[in-house]
Amino acid sequence: MSDTLFMIHGMWCGSWYWENYKKFFEKKQYKCFAYTLRYHDMDPKDKPEPELGTVSLLDYAEDLEREITQLGSKPIIIGHSMGGLLAQILGTRGLARALVLLTPAAPSGIMALKPSVIRCFWSSLTKWNFWKRPIRLTFNEAVYSILNLMPEDEQRSIYSKFVYESGRAAAETGLWIFDKKKAARIEESKVTCPVLVIGGAKDRITPVSITRQIARKYKATYKEFTNHAHWVIAEPGWEDITEYIYKWLGQIPS
Repeated sequence: MSDTLFMIHGMWCGSWYWENYKKFFEKKQYKCFAYTLRYHDMDPKDKPEPELGTVSLLDYAEDLEREITQLGSKPIIIGHSMGGLLAQILGTRGLARALVLLTPAAPSGIMALKPSVIRCFWSSLTKWNFWKRPIRLTFNEAVYSILNLMPEDEQRSIYSKFVYESGRAAAETGLWIFDKKKAARIEESKVTCPVLVIGGAKDRITPVSITRQIARKYKATYKEFTNHAHWVIAEPGWEDITEYIYKWLGQIPS
């Protein structure tokens, strides 16, 4: 079994939020690499690079593939939220020893625009040309959609680190039916490595009705945590999730 973990963050974030997971798995003798996506390494108080608005999921995937190939061996790829969708794309390219998808964004073919998801993105969806612009959640949207199980003081601390995201990548994910390039399209037959999908029963931005479909798509191992929502990397009780992942990794073929 590979002892290398490659961690991919989700929208509006950076490699900073993998701290809990990195500490846990490094104690288990894993090598951990957490990559920050293009244009996400910025001061949250600054204006975003205009080019960010038109960055595609496939652009992110190309950057990630370049990093992974430099590792010298196939890592276990762990992706959270949009990072989980990027992990699925990388899985079709034969780059992963295994995939761990934490409350992952759905690929095309799975309709993810549930009422709660629309509410999460409302301030962006109601702006013309959002699919060509950098976007960011309001604080109330972030609390409702992502941080709903976090203590209030931590909600504000985490939100203060959120940066802008690509409107194009968001549109490719949620409005895939209009995407001529089919950036979020995944041929599940090309994902030949073991896959673990983690869902949170209280998740509003990736409801479990979606994570269950993703697991079925890959005939994956599926684990749903009843006391968790979307922010599974740091919600109270996150240790239960890392313990489950660790045990699952120990069972996959070497």
